[in-house]
Amino acid sequence: MMNKINQLFANSTDQKLLSLYFCAGSPTLEGTANVILTLQRRGIAMIEVGIPFSDPLADGPVIQSAATQALKNGMNLKTLFSQLASIKDQVEIPLVLMGYLNPILHYGIEAFCQSCVEAGVSGAIIPDLPFDDYLNIVKPVADKYDLRIIMLITPETSEERIRFIDDNTDGFIYMVSSAAITGTQKSFDDAKQAYFRRINAMNLRNPRMIGFGISNAQTLKAAQDNAAGAIIGSKFVTLLNEAKGNVDTALDRLFEALSK
Repeated sequence: MMNKINQLFANSTDQKLLSLYFCAGSPTLEGTANVILTLQRRGIAMIEVGIPFSDPLADGPVIQSAATQALKNGMNLKTLFSQLASIKDQVEIPLVLMGYLNPILHYGIEAFCQSCVEAGVSGAIIPDLPFDDYLNIVKPVADKYDLRIIMLITPETSEERIRFIDDNTDGFIYMVSSAAITGTQKSFDDAKQAYFRRINAMNLRNPRMIGFGISNAQTLKAAQDNAAGAIIGSKFVTLLNEAKGNVDTALDRLFEALSK
């Protein structure tokens, strides 16, 4: 069976995919399954499930605060995998775990990849995983379990590095809209638009998803015009928190914000 991430992009011709991020265990410990199933029912193409960590370097205050809440609630990898396994048969869209290297190393690389497969997870994003370690240590194990390790590129990533990532990964490339931490932005300036065009012109093998800073119609359109789709994190996490975990309410508000 084809990996769900590859399947999604193989079947998607409209280049308007929307992927949402939320932090597992926030606002409530038991809410993970409900968030995933509701997002799937409402037409979200792919879901990034955040693994809470005490020192999330790439994340802004919104996601840091959600991670702190999740850890207080008692969320950890073991709990997350058992929650995901319980809904595995109902989930048809790709799930991608996003987390830092430290908790994954503690869990064990092989155990992590095996648990991902058992829980119906198709890929992982590990922002602080050095590329050499990915190639030599993580990739061989992930390949064995048909798990996609997704790499990030930023406006600062060299063309040579981008080509290297494109040649040695599969699934999609996470294109960070700016070198800053996660958070919302009103619009993408000329420099970001030029970056999008520059990457477009490289004709990469892998599809790309643009994330960081997408929160309204303007940023969403820019992302969807320049890649296979957009990833929204901070905005959805904020709305989910404000809605006290009511996913439908949070989504209604998100779609409203994205139409303006």
